[in-house]
Amino acid sequence: MAAATTSSIIRSFFLLNRTPNRFSSSFHFPLNPSIIIPSSTTHFKPHSRLLRRTNSSLSSSAQTLSNHPSPQSLRPNVINILEERGLLESLTADSLRSSCSDPNLPPIRVYCGFDPTAESLHLGNLLGIIVLSWFLRCGHTPVALVGGATGRVGDPSGKSLERPELNVETLERNIAGIGGIIRKILGKDVLVLNNYDWWKDVKLLDFLKDVGRFARVGTMMAKESVRRRLESSEVGLSYTEFTYQLLQGYDFLHLFKYEGVTVQIGGSDQWGNITAGTDLIRRILHFDTAYGLTFPLLLKSDGTKFGKSEDGAIWLSPSMLSPYKFYQYFFTVPDEDIVKFLKILTFLSIDEINELEREMNKPGYMPNTAQRRLAEEVTRFVHGQEGLDDALKATEALRPGAETKLDSKTIEGISEDVPSCSLPYDQVLGISIVDLTVNTGLLESKGAARRLLKQGGLYLNNNRVDSEGRKIEEEDVVDGKILLLSAGKKNKMVVRIS
Repeated sequence: MAAATTSSIIRSFFLLNRTPNRFSSSFHFPLNPSIIIPSSTTHFKPHSRLLRRTNSSLSSSAQTLSNHPSPQSLRPNVINILEERGLLESLTADSLRSSCSDPNLPPIRVYCGFDPTAESLHLGNLLGIIVLSWFLRCGHTPVALVGGATGRVGDPSGKSLERPELNVETLERNIAGIGGIIRKILGKDVLVLNNYDWWKDVKLLDFLKDVGRFARVGTMMAKESVRRRLESSEVGLSYTEFTYQLLQGYDFLHLFKYEGVTVQIGGSDQWGNITAGTDLIRRILHFDTAYGLTFPLLLKSDGTKFGKSEDGAIWLSPSMLSPYKFYQYFFTVPDEDIVKFLKILTFLSIDEINELEREMNKPGYMPNTAQRRLAEEVTRFVHGQEGLDDALKATEALRPGAETKLDSKTIEGISEDVPSCSLPYDQVLGISIVDLTVNTGLLESKGAARRLLKQGGLYLNNNRVDSEGRKIEEEDVVDGKILLLSAGKKNKMVVRIS
């Protein structure tokens, strides 16, 4: 069966053959794809029924497609776009390239999985969201799968030790947090699912009979994530972790069968888990139109991972990392990496990125102009325009010597990102700034404070302190409750007045 023809059958079949309330004993889809409707049984029905229904629906499906010309006749080729921007590592089959832009085929449903190991996603997860967004922008349907079930097991890919077990309350909180982030970034067009919704009904014996017998142990052992752990780790690999690839493979099969999802994407370390799914679909359902796509890991030119700071991960949740701090992180991108990251992390056109690159090589180029554009684009994508506005306001207002008048909201906005302390009113008012910098821990000694003051590097609420005898006055306390001390451009201390 030709790949394009089979793909057309599956996708048109998904659109045409839905039952209103539940799955019947043959291959049906739920009416509302945003709801997982439990099957009346937890094991798979013989694939021959699927093939019979598909064949009987072929003529009507083809007729429907021909009677309703696709509005995506000019649909961009998302695979070519990803490849041009450095977001394509591997494809299980190159036929996906032609299938994704064929105007005679319905849009593709594509999914990416996210394990709920924390309450927020981080910068490394952002690539999956960006690739989903590119599919969405090219007219396809993104599906985000949160691993409420697989998160209880832990993916061994890229890990030298087994992940710590999370309790149910933590998992549920993480699932809610991750789902909220994905919906906020991708909007109402993304379908967010939790694989625990179907795994909770699966019985072990049924799974072994209907799925396990199709899994080849030799193939599973040859997966890079398994082989590396067995060869290099002193603790080895638990059976639980070993089965993870089969669980993720089953997820793909479930989404292919019940949600019409034909493409799974993931980082390059997910290749083994993704092909486990395409293999199960081929063996159990006898379809070869399930595709896998991987994107490269986010690395700097020196080979180190991009996405971690000295303080840890670069979180996407504003409650774990402020938009201001998120925005500031992208100023650390060295010039040799900036063009690469503009292509990977933003949706700017290639022409515009090339123009920025040319500007960087011209005399008089303002340093960090490209970094500033990168920071603006990524912050807007993750935190929205409001988050970017807050980040820009804080960046400008918190620059020592800036003319922007500080308010308590702006100072509080960075209080989680810089050291802070609380002092009684009588320990602040009338105290010399030299003494206050030592009392708050901003500087180690009065001598260090005096030297910095003489060098012009000591600031109160962004105003340079010129006199050693300068004391805190009532009008210095912003909105009657807070101060900002700065020692140079980077070292700050938020002082709350209690």
